[in-house]
Amino acid sequence: MMTYSVLAERYLLLIEWGVLNGEQLHAAETTAIARGIELERVLIKEYSVPKRILLQALSEYYNRPFVEYDEKMPIPPELLSGLDGERLSLSQWFPIIKDGGTVAIAANNPEDPAVLSEVRKYIRAGRYEFWVALAEDIQWFIQDFLHAKPGLLIGTERTGLAFWRNTMAHWRTRLACYRNDLAKGRTGLAFLRWGLGFIAISDTLMRTHKFGSMFYLYWIMMAAGFFLVIFGLSDYLKIRKSRMRPPEHHTLVEVTSATVHFLENYHFIENTGREISTKGTMLARLGDFLSDHCTILYPSPSSRERTHLARERNVLAAQRTVAACYRTIYARARTGLAFIRTGVSFSSVGFGLMHYFGFSLLTVFDSLLITAGILMVTDGILWYMPVRKEQSEIPRCPVPQ
Repeated sequence: MMTYSVLAERYLLLIEWGVLNGEQLHAAETTAIARGIELERVLIKEYSVPKRILLQALSEYYNRPFVEYDEKMPIPPELLSGLDGERLSLSQWFPIIKDGGTVAIAANNPEDPAVLSEVRKYIRAGRYEFWVALAEDIQWFIQDFLHAKPGLLIGTERTGLAFWRNTMAHWRTRLACYRNDLAKGRTGLAFLRWGLGFIAISDTLMRTHKFGSMFYLYWIMMAAGFFLVIFGLSDYLKIRKSRMRPPEHHTLVEVTSATVHFLENYHFIENTGREISTKGTMLARLGDFLSDHCTILYPSPSSRERTHLARERNVLAAQRTVAACYRTIYARARTGLAFIRTGVSFSSVGFGLMHYFGFSLLTVFDSLLITAGILMVTDGILWYMPVRKEQSEIPRCPVPQ
């Protein structure tokens, strides 16, 4: 007949339930002793015994309720004051609930006198209620609620990740505001184009029909053109001078880089085996940098997966941030190209009118078209050229595996 240690005896119910046979339990015990690890870990990892079955076996063995690790459990702060994480890790207990004068304690061995003595030393209460828990779950309680450093502590790490998600969301909102400003500027440009178009048409009609009953309508068209030009130009100049005016290209890229480099502190990935060619622009390199972090892990305990999914959400948020930066940069480029296109058109019209009709009093309007066109082309080049370099370097957004 096989003999088992006290810790292994707690799981004899697994044999009665048909989950394991005697030889398997004895082999698991031998493996745990040889490796210096918890028997429950061997049963879970190597014999695929569900955690809930182990907890039910312990609950019936000790005749106490069981508790699983839950990162959302609202543990009262006063229970955590003055606790020594290392001491609790060795004794394998943790306070979880306070109900009036009663404090519930999660313990791997709720009948251990040393645990009761230690609980009385650290926790002041009128009555103690012991619940049974797996040693691994108690370790997660300790790491989550006793303020370890980020990377080791689930709760603190999620708080840090949430902070960076908010930071990136704020920056994407600001980028969206910049794009709205650029769209408003392009709308003003559309009015400007209509205005200059009316001026060009009325200028042409006044030169070809110098006399006639419709001559006054040409001046009305000219006046309407000037009104539209002033209206469109005022909207554009407001964007140029506003507090929210779109920043320069390098500023957009540098701030985006600052918002996504949190990955170096929260995603501990050393060698992914990916070889990525070095891109010529910083924004393209940022896009490639994210591809090494697009992985979903399946840790133990399963509830800790929420933290890894939080990391994944941050990576996806970082991808959206880089994409938002690209959209803003190309919104600048579209605005610049619209200016260049309009400026070339009206400069050409102005030169054409001047060449065809020669010099006259109306040449002033031709000069106005030429000057406005040259200014628009110049301004458009200033908007567009910094973005030109990005076009050949756009990374393909990595898809999470």
